[in-house]
Amino acid sequence: MLRAIHNDALGKLILRLAVAGLLLPHGLTKLLNPGSLTWIGDTLAGQGLPTFLAYGVLVGEIVAPAMALIGWQTRVAGALMAINMLVAIFLVHMNELSVFSGNGGWALELQGLFLFGALALVFLGSGRMAWRPD
Repeated sequence: MLRAIHNDALGKLILRLAVAGLLLPHGLTKLLNPGSLTWIGDTLAGQGLPTFLAYGVLVGEIVAPAMALIGWQTRVAGALMAINMLVAIFLVHMNELSVFSGNGGWALELQGLFLFGALALVFLGSGRMAWRPD
């Protein structure tokens, strides 16, 4: 019979690397394609919000994932990523909340995993395998 392996620190590291490592390229793509920020700004304006808030996506998809990757202020990073995903769902994906694909998958699987993974980081923190400043 196999023994259960318990290593909370490794599990937290894997979660941090997965959520942040998969979200970061989305932010880098937006940073390298300024048209993305313009589109986000226009979408915000359409909701009556100031367009400068579009730069918040860079915080939620570049700064926060970088923080989580190294394990610095992971709870804050998780909160920033979760807020980013809530805004993305509100602005872009509300019409897909109850949509399922032909294979039974939820249309917002990726956004949902980012959101709930980030929330898990808020509650779990970074664990021992994280950068600790002196």
